[in-house]
Amino acid sequence: MKKTLYTETKLEDFGSGKTRRILSYNEELMLVEVKFEAGGEGAAHSHPHRQISYVQSGLFVFTCEGEEHKVGPGDSLLFQADVIHAVKCLEEGVVLDFFTPCRQDFL
Repeated sequence: MKKTLYTETKLEDFGSGKTRRILSYNEELMLVEVKFEAGGEGAAHSHPHRQISYVQSGLFVFTCEGEEHKVGPGDSLLFQADVIHAVKCLEEGVVLDFFTPCRQDFL
């Protein structure tokens, strides 16, 4: 078992009204906390990782392959590998992103 304390993780500002904190990972899996300011955005992108986004708080519009999905606390979305997706934060909040395999580009 690998234990990671929140206070030991590093908060990174990665622009456009959002910060990222890698909570835990191994080669096969990664959990990332993303905090958004209202109006914060994640530009349209794709990656070879499968992703689940869980909305812990706030209100968001996720776009996946041109289709919009308005989501709030308790909602989740699954993104297959290589699909184009984006997010816009309507009300300040937190999203937990789970990736498989691990996002080596985040390390």
